Amino acid sequence: MPLKHVEENATVQIRCAQAYGSEIYVGCSNGELVRFALQADDPNKLESYNILSRQIVPNEKPVDDIVLVPCLGRAFILSDRILHFYTLPSLDPVSPSIVKPIRHVVTFTVDHRDLQRPPISLSSTSMALEAEIPLPQGATLSRRLGRSLCIADKEFYSMVDLEGASLLPVIPISQAPDPDVTIKPSITIVGENEFLILSWTGANTIGLFITGEGEPVRGTLEWGSHPESLCLDYPYITALLPNGSIEIHSIETQSVVQVIAADDTPTNPQNPQQQSRATLVSILNGYLVPSTQRSEKMRTTRVQLLRAPPTEQPA
Repeated sequence: MPLKHVEENATVQIRCAQAYGSEIYVGCSNGELVRFALQADDPNKLESYNILSRQIVPNEKPVDDIVLVPCLGRAFILSDRILHFYTLPSLDPVSPSIVKPIRHVVTFTVDHRDLQRPPISLSSTSMALEAEIPLPQGATLSRRLGRSLCIADKEFYSMVDLEGASLLPVIPISQAPDPDVTIKPSITIVGENEFLILSWTGANTIGLFITGEGEPVRGTLEWGSHPESLCLDYPYITALLPNGSIEIHSIETQSVVQVIAADDTPTNPQNPQQQSRATLVSILNGYLVPSTQRSEKMRTTRVQLLRAPPTEQPA
């Protein structure tokens, strides 16, 4: 999606994006939320996503994250450590009289199982504090699967048992001897009671599969450089590397099954160094993708019908 479709100003960048059905939601560095919808006005032309609405988050700060919760009909949007709530699919702000924005949010997560549930009918929306679990080193990233919460602080990955209120350190985010190198943590939910976390060794990055109890399972994945982002499409893990190339691993064999070379085509003439592949985003519930093959395969055609012989009428 070219940046020019989001904002004419070259200084504005896409920070995050999510999609659901025939809608795409984009968060920008200027605090703008842009809603795209798939429209097919002419049956003879390829369908395309067009801007349906755009608005600015209340604080006009960069949008850091968008999480869609279809079962609640809500979008959770993090900006400047404030968690805002919007309705789906219209992206209208939820009234503060129903749910107030939450301040001082460093990171947040929604149970992975709830993200995959079908929409339900809501008579009301409310929030309540269930428990407080101290995190001595804080957290910068988190992913939840039932009672298991995988978090990353500035140095370690840890598993938190939400029911037992216990914390177990698992592995450093960086094992490199140079402590000044900042490594971006990565946590991916692979399946029921299974997470994938990445650790930089100084020479390469290893991907470790662990259970909700912090125990290693399967083998390990390996990349020559630290991935910018990961996507799961079971049984494959797709990684975007710093040079713009994409590597696809098999989860079951831990081997590389495909490598896609970097795309050197500049997307922003005012910034030729900007790569066309900014990040990879997982869309849990899928979304519609325009395709010329669909139109070609759905051409009208003649079908010969076989008529049943007439039934005999009783005398």
